This record gives sequence, C-alpha cells and structure tokens, in this order.
Amino acid sequence: MTSIRMKLQPATAVDAPAMASAHAQAFDNPWTEATIEELLGGPGGYAFVALGEDPMGMIMCRALGGEAEVLTLAVPPWARRRGVASALMTAAIHRARAVDANQMFLEVDVDNAAAIGLYERLGFTHAGLRKAYYDRGARGRADALVMRLDLTLPTG
Repeated sequence: MTSIRMKLQPATAVDAPAMASAHAQAFDNPWTEATIEELLGGPGGYAFVALGEDPMGMIMCRALGGEAEVLTLAVPPWARRRGVASALMTAAIHRARAVDANQMFLEVDVDNAAAIGLYERLGFTHAGLRKAYYDRGARGRADALVMRLDLTLPTG
C-alpha cells in the first residue's frame, strides 16, 4: 500500500464539485452535485472529502435517532489501496460518535471483497443481506451485504 498526500476535511456545499468528481470516477451511476448538496443540507447529513491534486475520495453519511448510515463512499480507482477509504471511514465514525449515534450501518456489494475487508477491520459485522439491491444495468442486479458497527463499544 502506497501512501499519498491528502487533505481530509469536513465537506460543505462548496466541495460538491470535487465530491461529484470523485463519485463519477468510482461508480457507473454517479451522484450529481445537486444530489450531494441536497444530502449535505438534509437532516443529520454530514460528509468528508479527501483532496490532493485531484479529488481523492468522499464519504456521505446521515445520523438521526441514534443511528448513523454511510450513504456512499467513493474513492477513484487511481487512489485506492492507499488509505483514503480508511481515513474517510474513520472520520465518519468519529463524527457519528460525536453526535451520539449508537450504531452505524452501510450496504456493500457482496462482490467487493476489498471494501468488506476494510469494514471488518474497522469493526463492522454482517447484519443482513439485501437481495438484488444494486442495479448493474446490462450486467443485472447484485446483492448488498448490510454491515453494522456498534458505536458504544470502546475504540482501540
């Protein structure tokens, strides 16, 4: 794993273009700047962006009623396996704890072994399965693994 220089910061609407760029590089069906701005302004919404010479990644979450949810985590292929996703997830988990969330949830494609491994290293456990959750267009649909992190457990 090669580390790279990045600046990790809480995201605001000003960061929507960089976040949309990172998302577009990471996913076939990217989120628009408008969608990102709407979620940032919504109840409980928060996000972080990793910046370098180019946008290196972003994470968007929502925390309401004692629960936090990772809405999306995007790292462009060129920035993967360099600690970007781990840094974004760690920042999101810390923020969830700071707003008194007791647990955090996320969905991940069952075929994304690298992401599942990262989440397990961060303490997430398997909580369920959503059949045909992801639309892969001509490639059909894919199942999503639901993962949960107990935020009340001590860190470390």
